[in-house]
Amino acid sequence: MIMSYQYNKFYYKPLPEYLEVDNSDIEGSGVFALEDIDADLDIGMTHIKVPIIQGYIRTPLGGFVNHSEDNNCYLVEKLDWDDYRIFHLVTGRKILAGEELTLNYHIDEDD
Repeated sequence: MIMSYQYNKFYYKPLPEYLEVDNSDIEGSGVFALEDIDADLDIGMTHIKVPIIQGYIRTPLGGFVNHSEDNNCYLVEKLDWDDYRIFHLVTGRKILAGEELTLNYHIDEDD
């Protein structure tokens, strides 16, 4: 079971080793747990707000997380500097192996 994850800033992986992108019953492709994941785990960066483009850049993780009103994850703002904002995906409850990670897009909108 994944209880913590050690981030290494010198080695980039688009997804943590305990996640995969696969076909989703919700929409297109989605992010799925390969093993059980504890609640309140910071999965990683999903969105970066960049003022010069007046929008968001999605990371591979953020690009495949689907919407659900019965979401099991939420976004947390990790950095707000000079109009640059960085958001991370955090598990809201224990997620079982094979389960799709989801966000409620409407709750997590900020502007």
